[in-house]
Amino acid sequence: MNSSMPAIALIVENDALQRELLTVLLKNENMDVIQCDSVEAAELVLARIGLDVSLLVTDVRLAGQKSGLDLAAFAGRNFPRLKVIVVSAEDGLDIPDGTCFLKKPWQPLDLLREAIG
Repeated sequence: MNSSMPAIALIVENDALQRELLTVLLKNENMDVIQCDSVEAAELVLARIGLDVSLLVTDVRLAGQKSGLDLAAFAGRNFPRLKVIVVSAEDGLDIPDGTCFLKKPWQPLDLLREAIG
């Protein structure tokens, strides 16, 4: 990222190991990272600082009542400039328009290409 302030990434993943992997990967690219384990927690973050967040990476299956697809649709409606990446091991998902999809297991370079490229 070529701005003086680090970009902010919001990672929404209920698996702590996956959250940490994503955090390390994005911090190595000089991004600030906020972690959540549910859509409800992520929506609170977006309500508070949504315009400052530049990247959302979410799994489909999460803690709580909503899925990552619900979050991707919410983000697309309310924050159209936000880059959204949905990750899942499932096929045949109805991915919201403007959202990138990476199938698990994804490769770190593929995620970085989508996140930063």
